[in-house]
Parts: sequence; structure tokens; C-alpha cells
Amino acid sequence: MWEAGGGKDGESPIQVKDLTRRFGATTALDSVSLAVARGRVHGLVGANGAGKTTLIRHVLGLLRAESGSVRVFGLDPVADPVGVLSRLGYLSEENDLPEWMRVHELVAYSRAFRSAWDDDYADELGRTFGLDPSARVGALSKGQKARAGLLLALAYRPELLVLDEPSSGLDPIVRRDILAAVMRGIAEEGRTVLFSSHLLHEVEQVADQVTMISHGRIVLSAPLREIRETHRSFTIGFREPRDRPPEIAGLLRWERHGDGWAVLGRGGSAELRPAIAAHGATIAAERVPTLDEVFVAYAGESAGSAEDRSQ
Repeated sequence: MWEAGGGKDGESPIQVKDLTRRFGATTALDSVSLAVARGRVHGLVGANGAGKTTLIRHVLGLLRAESGSVRVFGLDPVADPVGVLSRLGYLSEENDLPEWMRVHELVAYSRAFRSAWDDDYADELGRTFGLDPSARVGALSKGQKARAGLLLALAYRPELLVLDEPSSGLDPIVRRDILAAVMRGIAEEGRTVLFSSHLLHEVEQVADQVTMISHGRIVLSAPLREIRETHRSFTIGFREPRDRPPEIAGLLRWERHGDGWAVLGRGGSAELRPAIAAHGATIAAERVPTLDEVFVAYAGESAGSAEDRSQ
């Protein structure tokens, strides 16, 4: 699970090993291990309550590991918050900003804490996001506040950018701006992004690596390209109608569609066709599944629909 490339000593920027966290009788994280490779966009996907934000709070040093370990740039984020946060940019769905400030005051205030602040880049982001420097933060729309928060997270060109549901509840135009800024952020050599979201189609647009988490456990973690290459969605028909599908190794999820079945499998038709044929069935169609379809197969529910039901 451990990957190369990261902090000063060559490790991954984020290394989590056997992390378990409980809140009373609830297990929020159950022996989670994760390595985020340098220079990649790592998508962390899961429904509301899956454990994504709890994991990110450990990365930020806001929660201390009860069991297991968390290292960011090789450092304990709880023991050395300055060493970690000085190299990290962060944006969350809440994005709490001081509403009494004007945008230019907020930028100046944030600049004072960042020795690596890039004034030209901050000005460019402000223009790109259409932010009025004289506007009060409290008068900004939710989308404008998200843009302002992203400006503050990006303007000092951090080595690691952590985005926790940054586009949740925002309109498609703002989501597009955020994704474009993420891509700009990783264009520089060696930059790393941990991007948490329940909007799996957006993660598909930017992620190199995807980790799926459900009920505090990682159910799948692999490069996005590998997930696409090793999973297939099939339409299967049987010579005689069946009320229940057969047990076939490699087929993860069956869904009835009229007289046929929609099936998601791990592997291609060349590997699965003989086993399917042995049960009196044929493959009528085959395609690459969406990331959401793969998540449903492993987690049992759609990340997006589960999040929507919670709101």
C-alpha cells in the first residue's frame, strides 16, 4: 500500500497506517491505510458519514490518532502543526471566512501568514474567479465564498492541497472553476491534491488515484486507469428467464432489467465469458462502467444519492 515519492525524505506526502477512530459506539475509521503519491490528484470518495472528513481531520492534525499513525511530509500533524500546515492548502464545504472583512482585507490578512505568497498568482485567481476586492465577505454568494476560499488555499502554491467536498451544493459553473483551479494547481511539478467528494463524475475528471471508503473502511483503492481497465459493465441474457442470478466469480453486482441483467464485473469479457456461458447466458453488450457504478458494486449504495438523502 505504501507508495514512493513525497516529503523531504522521499516518502509520500500523506501516509496513513492502520488508523482507527471511534466516537462512542460508532467506528468512524476502521484500520484505514492510505498513501498519497507525490504529484498526483488522489480522489477520496464515499457517501455522507463514510469517514472521509474524519480522515481529513487527522491529516490536518485536528484529530489525534487513537490507533495507528498519520504522517504528512513525514511529520506528525498533531505534534508539528506548523511544519505541516505551512506546506498545506485546505478548502472545505463549510469554508468559514470572516464576514466582516472585505475581500482585499482578507487577502492581505492571509498573505501576512504565508511567506511563499504569490501576489501575481493571487491577483490572477481573483480576476479568474470574478471577485470584487471591495466586496464584504458576508455579502458574497456561496459560490463566491468558495472561490475566495480557494484563492486563499492556492495563492502561496502549497505542496499539498486538501479539498474536502469543495463543490458540494454549488452550481455547475462554480464547480467547473474549482476543477480548473485544481488542474492548475497540479500543473506545477511535484504538487499533490487530496480531493474528497461524493460527486464521483467530478472526481473522474481530475483524479489519478481513487480510494473508495464505506462505513469507515476502504473498499477499493487503485489508480483510476486501472479501475477502468479491470472493471466492465455487461448486459447479460439467459436462454431461459431466471428469478435469481447465479454465483459467478468476478461478477460483483447484478441488477434485473426486463428479461436481462445488468452486471458489473471485475475483469473483461475474455475472462468472464466462459463462466457466463457455462450458466446458459450470453453477453449482449459490454462497456466501461462509471466510477459511481463501481462504487455501488463495492459499497452497496451510490455515494451521491446517499449524500443527497442526508441533506
